[in-house]
Amino acid sequence: MGVVWIDGSLLDESTACVSVFDHGLVVGDGAFETLVVVDRRAFAIRRHLERLERTAVGMGLLVPDLRSLRAGIEAVVAENGYERAKVRVTYTAGDGELGSGRVGGRPRAIVAEQPIELEAPTCAVEVAPWPRNERGVLSGLKTTSYAENVVALAWARSRGADEVLFGNLAGNLCEGSGSNVFVVRAGRVLTPPLSAGPLAGVTRALLLELLEVEEADIALADLDDQDVSEVFVTSTLRFVQGVHRLGERVFADAPGPVTRLAQERLAELVAKDMDP
Repeated sequence: MGVVWIDGSLLDESTACVSVFDHGLVVGDGAFETLVVVDRRAFAIRRHLERLERTAVGMGLLVPDLRSLRAGIEAVVAENGYERAKVRVTYTAGDGELGSGRVGGRPRAIVAEQPIELEAPTCAVEVAPWPRNERGVLSGLKTTSYAENVVALAWARSRGADEVLFGNLAGNLCEGSGSNVFVVRAGRVLTPPLSAGPLAGVTRALLLELLEVEEADIALADLDDQDVSEVFVTSTLRFVQGVHRLGERVFADAPGPVTRLAQERLAELVAKDMDP
């Protein structure tokens, strides 16, 4: 058994608990981040905590103590000693009423960790029949309200896929259930702009610095265009993962050359700098 960190204290994960009145549990009133541990070190802590702060501010939560959260992450990773793992940082509004209203209580912060295996180099994806609302109040925020993703991912997996992609209300590509999407079309590397509603992924941001990528709206209908030679998805745990099947379309040579280049450059960065 490992340990978790709750509000400044390290606890045995088998006995750690939170209140049944926690507003994150009751109505999903919270923010979260997932970090990857490589060789017993958490990657990109600064970027993840800065995004957690942006989400908290966007939700109207009290600003989290990032220094304390970093200490919690480092303590859990050191104590558990997992070679490769995922770390979940959850920040909720704290105890509240059994409804949507907040009572202004003290926020709750949790850091937990689980060992993981390497993701496959490619995956199959389906396009969800339900759109993202790029104009919604939570658009672009990484909140604990993930039921929409759970339902859509279960639907995709029932069709033999590993991930599900969403369009937005404008009919353009938005994001995956837990990933950002990149499309190689006629030699150009494209990814939806933040105005299309995707989360500002940490891995997405790193690839924008490592590759020549254009942020541009991509119509869902254009994914069937034969000029689209590669599709790949990115996330903290996937890093860069090629798509070998998109709906009925098969990319036989996945991961393609651009995907492999992205994989190589990100791997070089991780080996060189654990907190870029």
